[in-house]
Amino acid sequence: MSRIGKAPITIPSGVTISVSAENVVTVKGPKGELKQRLDGDITVSQDNGILTVERPTEQKRHKALHGLYRSLINNMVIGVTEGYKVQQELVGVGYRATNTGNTLDLVLGFSHHYVFELPKEITVATTADKGKNPTIILESVDKQLLGQVAAKIRSLRTPEPYKGKGIKFVGEVLRRKAGKSAAKK
Repeated sequence: MSRIGKAPITIPSGVTISVSAENVVTVKGPKGELKQRLDGDITVSQDNGILTVERPTEQKRHKALHGLYRSLINNMVIGVTEGYKVQQELVGVGYRATNTGNTLDLVLGFSHHYVFELPKEITVATTADKGKNPTIILESVDKQLLGQVAAKIRSLRTPEPYKGKGIKFVGEVLRRKAGKSAAKK
């Protein structure tokens, strides 16, 4: 039983949802427009500002798709109303981040800079306050794209477990290891 799939989605004011004949859901809101193609078996119905996702049978595949598409549509509704934001910080001596438009320039302790061209759906801002780690702030209406881009940026220099140097999400707790000096005692 998909508990997530059975939960109804309340449609906020200012958001319109339409489903085409090819089962493509389009969500339009104040911050933008998103589209998602659904499986042919899954049906979407609207009634008095409440959207429900239904499945035809109790097959395992249909149950999985039921919860998946309900979550994707809910993320789209939240994205076009509030938007999503991801903050990453660069921990390490000499690590810097600057941006010009949608181009992100990263200095991560290598002999070269990483120049990262972001998709037009994502807006980027960088901060470099004195005494604090440089921060990258990514904002978008598309949660999937935002997470994918943030993961790609993090993979350029993943945090290492000894000193914690690398690109990490703000608030992320890293599992730290003791160094060689701890083994001698």
